[in-house]
Amino acid sequence: MSRNTKINGLLLLLVAALAVLPIALGMGEGKEEPFTGADAQAETAITELKPDYEPWFSPLYEPPSGEVESALFALQAALGAGVLAYYFGVRKGRRQGAALAAAAAGAPDTAGASDTAAAES
Repeated sequence: MSRNTKINGLLLLLVAALAVLPIALGMGEGKEEPFTGADAQAETAITELKPDYEPWFSPLYEPPSGEVESALFALQAALGAGVLAYYFGVRKGRRQGAALAAAAAGAPDTAGASDTAAAES
C-alpha cells in the first residue's frame, strides 16, 4: 500500500470519527435541538442576555420550514463545491496542456540539434 493511500485512509477515518463521535458520546442530549447552527445558538444567547433586544434588519427570504432551509444550504454548498472543482480542473488541465505543449515543442528541437551536431562532426 502506498503512502498516499495510507494517508487518505487515515484522513477518511478521522472525518468519520468527527462525524460519529459527538452523536455516540451523547453531546447533544438534553437539548430540544441538539445540533443547531451557530445562528440559532447566537439568537438564543442574545435573547437570554437582553430579552428586549430587537434586530435592526430582517431576512429577505424566510424559508417555510427547517427542511427547506437545510435543502437550500445543501444546494449552496453543492454549487460552491462545483465551482471550486471546475476551477481546479481547468487549472490542472491548463498546466497539463502547457507541459504537453512544452514537451512537444522541445522534442523536435532536441532531435534536430543532435542530428545537426552529428552531421557537423
